[in-house]
Amino acid sequence: MDCPKCSAEMEHVFYNQIEVDRCTSCGGLWFQPDELRDLRNDIWMADYIIDTGDKSAGKKADAIKDYHCPMCNESMLHESDPEQPHITYESCPNGHGTYLDSGEFTDLVKKTFWDKFKRKK
Repeated sequence: MDCPKCSAEMEHVFYNQIEVDRCTSCGGLWFQPDELRDLRNDIWMADYIIDTGDKSAGKKADAIKDYHCPMCNESMLHESDPEQPHITYESCPNGHGTYLDSGEFTDLVKKTFWDKFKRKK
């Protein structure tokens, strides 16, 4: 599979028998439907093992708004996390998966008191 943002090759990374696709160039992460839900509640080490990309590169990649699902080629939907609305990510309208730029998964699992006051990007 190729990265939906930069078209580079995705590699498989594993954490607790869950396989996630990570871009070999920009570090973005592609989660199958249940993977993100399962991993976002496991704050022990998942972020350190999976989300190894450069956070500043992720912020630049977040500016790219028009791209397609690597599975069905439909335009991705832009969504905000309900608990942390400053975190935006993209998901397939047909339910094939969710894409987070590098650094976003780490931000998602590391909730702080101040996250309640951050606004949507």
